[in-house]
Amino acid sequence: MKKNLLSLVILSLLIVNIVLNVVVLLSVTGTNKKTAAIVTDIAGILDIELDRGGNGPSTGVSMADTENYSIPDQMTITLKREAGETKDTYFIVNVELLLNKSHEDYATYGTAEAMAGSVGLIKSEIISTISQYTASEIRNGQDMICDEILKRIQNMYGSDFIYKVAFSNYMFG
Repeated sequence: MKKNLLSLVILSLLIVNIVLNVVVLLSVTGTNKKTAAIVTDIAGILDIELDRGGNGPSTGVSMADTENYSIPDQMTITLKREAGETKDTYFIVNVELLLNKSHEDYATYGTAEAMAGSVGLIKSEIISTISQYTASEIRNGQDMICDEILKRIQNMYGSDFIYKVAFSNYMFG
């Protein structure tokens, strides 16, 4: 008789445990969904994509299809003056262009010879874009400026085989 009573107590405790686990699971899942919704809303407001894992727009171009073209020579660009500044500020930068080798226009425009022939025009677009900004605007909005340069270069070519512009080794002087 004692064994049956003990078995019934254990069985009732197991059922209570299962019920409490279900309650906890449902409450945590509901809270998790609400938290995920809030994070998604905040990310949308800040214009951040949670699944891209990096900066800049997600392009879908694999590294195997990417070629990096470095603009020859370091560029020194005079920046727009901040309010109250009396002397010029310079932005010294190396610019990298990421090319999509699988794009249909790559064979026409993306070869080393074709890119070398367009370097002057590309530098002109870069200089005219960057010179419109102050040093603090560049520090705070580098991705936006790279995107603007990208759009201008893509408009120049009439193609999007260049899919990203990046600054490397930059400093202010």
